[in-house]
Amino acid sequence: MNNVQRGHHYEQVAADYLTGLGYRILERNYRCRQAELDIVAMDGSCLVFIEVKYRKAGGPQHPLEAVDVRKQQHICRAALQYLYSHGCGQEQMCRFDVVAVLDAGPVLYKNAFTYQGTKGW
Repeated sequence: MNNVQRGHHYEQVAADYLTGLGYRILERNYRCRQAELDIVAMDGSCLVFIEVKYRKAGGPQHPLEAVDVRKQQHICRAALQYLYSHGCGQEQMCRFDVVAVLDAGPVLYKNAFTYQGTKGW
């Protein structure tokens, strides 16, 4: 399995896990000039931008550590583009989650980080 196939596999694992938690998946692999959003979903009335990270057990880095400030900024710019392109107003509640796919299974980190940028919603 190459890296692209592995990424799609773990994104599917994460999507299935989130669906089981009651999330409604709106889009996967949303791409824009700024970056890519792995999963965009609704959790109740909250629009959630979800980054999926996988790491083997015993690896040098926890999946959350891979979502550093620079990665967060890219995700935030893509989220802002998503909001604009889908006509979402400033009243739309949003948050950023991370799903860490570990050997033991997926783990959800709600509100894993806050918006990183100069414009808010």
